[in-house]
Amino acid sequence: MDMEQIAARGLVLLGCGKMGSAMLAGWLERGLPREAVYVMDPKPSDWLKGTGVRINSAAPEQPAIVLVALKPQVMAAALPTAKSYGGGDTLFISVAAGTSIATFEKMLGSGTPIIRAMPNTPAAVGRGITAIIGNADVTEAHLAQAEGLLQAVGQTVRLESEGQMDAVTGVSGSGPAYVFHLIETLAAAGVAQGLPEDLSMQLAKATVAGAGALAEAAEEDPAQLRVNVTSPNGTTQAALEVLMDETAGFPPLLQRAVEAAAKRSEELSRG
Repeated sequence: MDMEQIAARGLVLLGCGKMGSAMLAGWLERGLPREAVYVMDPKPSDWLKGTGVRINSAAPEQPAIVLVALKPQVMAAALPTAKSYGGGDTLFISVAAGTSIATFEKMLGSGTPIIRAMPNTPAAVGRGITAIIGNADVTEAHLAQAEGLLQAVGQTVRLESEGQMDAVTGVSGSGPAYVFHLIETLAAAGVAQGLPEDLSMQLAKATVAGAGALAEAAEEDPAQLRVNVTSPNGTTQAALEVLMDETAGFPPLLQRAVEAAAKRSEELSRG
């Protein structure tokens, strides 16, 4: 991230809920000057008030970046106030789910560089992953600048087309909730087998977190890691015969879940 350029021209953050707060915390930790950040939020949190950034004050005429982290419900009402930044050399980055680049272009005018991004909630602990795609006005320098900002809360990937964003939503955008539900149900299954609730939840959380960390760090792919821990006719194989069932196991279940999320994302994007 080009801290000097952003510090000189300023960064405007529209909305500072959980995702906005996670990103802001990451930027400040990486050295972005507090006085260079202008946050517009109708209900600033106590945490935000304690950061020392500028809150609901007059913003620069041409900031380096306007980052939109608004809820979809308030997007249409809030964005026209940012229209004065459109059509110039201010880069817009949106992390608002379900809002297409075309919607921003309609609101902000032609010639506006706009990057649509899909982060996920592990950004709150610096372990997120964000997919990005830009419009025709976005340059390589813009993409690099967006990556620098978004990598403050985790990894980034570039998409080939905006049409891929719905599938990304189904996999990584909504995906953390699937994993949280896995932890819930794994812990409940342990309780059903006689474990105390607290102990079973501790086991489930640590198992899912540890397996995820191992999958990310290991050279082998997840399929090989699965094979590595599956002894012939052992306990893991007994469980996997249930989970890998082609009609009732994980494969068809997750395919339906991701498809449902992607379909809903597409519907929201159409407005």
